[in-house]
Amino acid sequence: MTNETQAVLYAVDGSIATLTLNRPEKRNALNEAIIEQLKISLRKANDDSSIKAIIITGAGADFCSGADLSSLQKISTASVEENAADARTLLELFVLIREVRVPVVAAVRGRALAGGCGLATACDLVLASANARFGYPEVKIGFVPAMVMAILRRSVSEKRAFELLTRGLEIDARTAQEFGLINQVFAEESFEADVDAYTRQFEMISRSAVGLTKALLYQIDGLAFSEALAAGADTNVIARLSDDCRKGIERFLSKKRDTS
Repeated sequence: MTNETQAVLYAVDGSIATLTLNRPEKRNALNEAIIEQLKISLRKANDDSSIKAIIITGAGADFCSGADLSSLQKISTASVEENAADARTLLELFVLIREVRVPVVAAVRGRALAGGCGLATACDLVLASANARFGYPEVKIGFVPAMVMAILRRSVSEKRAFELLTRGLEIDARTAQEFGLINQVFAEESFEADVDAYTRQFEMISRSAVGLTKALLYQIDGLAFSEALAAGADTNVIARLSDDCRKGIERFLSKKRDTS
């Protein structure tokens, strides 16, 4: 296969699927092939009932440097309709990450900039090596990090979001963690092992419970308090009727009986 058909590598180890952006010579810059193959791979993992978590990472030194030069050139000469269609493909990717039933984890080494930072932030969890760098430099070329703004604003405070989006600066992993942009920072030398250990925790947890939790968490984001409680009640009922919950309760009661 050519590199173009292998823009994203798909691998499964146990119940963990890893999607690797595979353009290291371009710092894994986003193009149509990567975006489309990410969607295909996410749907593939979502349809596999044995998968309990998905990792998105980058080959080589960097996670993702944003849009590549050819994509930027296309933007500058495209019509309104063409730009709208192009923007929608990225929108669909961000929405899909939230619709996937299992946790999607960004494992970030090196730079995650512009759309690459957006891709990382769009994931449910972000794990970074100590050498990782994050930033939204779009404003430096007169562009607006528009879609990723909806994601960033839900991850950090309004003041931090404004600072990141309008100054166009890069921040290191520790600062990103302080801002609330990422979950964990791991040492570079143990990064892969630490990411694996962190993600493996989902193998010991109910897939259906995590999926229901993920869906509800994002659903209640725009709801009023009473509506959020009502949505929670509905999910509560669904969870009670699941095989995982019934088996989990039985295991718990069996342990209680054995110790009493």
